[in-house]
Amino acid sequence: MGFASRAVLRNPRNDVETGLFLALVHPYCRLVHRLRVRGKAHIPQSSAPGPLIVVANHTAGVDPVLIQAACPFEIRWIMAEDMRVPQLQWLWDWGRIIFVDRSRGNEVRATRTAIEHLKAGGVLGIFPEGHLERPPQQIRPFLRGLSLIVRKTKAPVLPFVIDGTPTGDPAWSSLWRTSRSTLTAKPPINYAGEDLAHLDPADDLRERFMHWTGWPANDRKPPSPGNPSGEK
Repeated sequence: MGFASRAVLRNPRNDVETGLFLALVHPYCRLVHRLRVRGKAHIPQSSAPGPLIVVANHTAGVDPVLIQAACPFEIRWIMAEDMRVPQLQWLWDWGRIIFVDRSRGNEVRATRTAIEHLKAGGVLGIFPEGHLERPPQQIRPFLRGLSLIVRKTKAPVLPFVIDGTPTGDPAWSSLWRTSRSTLTAKPPINYAGEDLAHLDPADDLRERFMHWTGWPANDRKPPSPGNPSGEK
């Protein structure tokens, strides 16, 4: 019992809830998604490596779960409001998710919260495409908010490339669909020494993701009720 208790409490928050969650997440990712993690040497092994910005392409609703399973530190995610499932409100509260509702123009408040979290030494997770990659294996434009956060905090960026996740809709259906997912950690990028007046971190990172994956750019607007085809 003593060994089990210590193992459960050995987590970023040092509490039982987080320990139990991670104890379930790791076998879930291995059994349901056959998760393979590459580039493990690039992932900090400290429980508090912040300030740090985790950035990944967005393939499915399960993406943040896969990344969290590969990291020994807690990641606080920025998430679009339209991904908020009311039945999982307890999970959003526990994860301290920073929600962004672009239709109501609360990007400024969400960005301020993200910057404060980083300046306090936290780890922030961002899917800068802002939407799922549809069609899959195409890189959408990266949102400008990422550049603002990098410029304001000078926090290093840890990129992850995700591939092989379930592509069904709705996004959260990927939680119960099996897959052979691959997560590749890339070397951290430090923009602190760059001339950010002339280098845009969002554009730079998008170019890197297209190089790493070999996937083409998808510059079409995301599908919406008024624009179901996603045309410009």
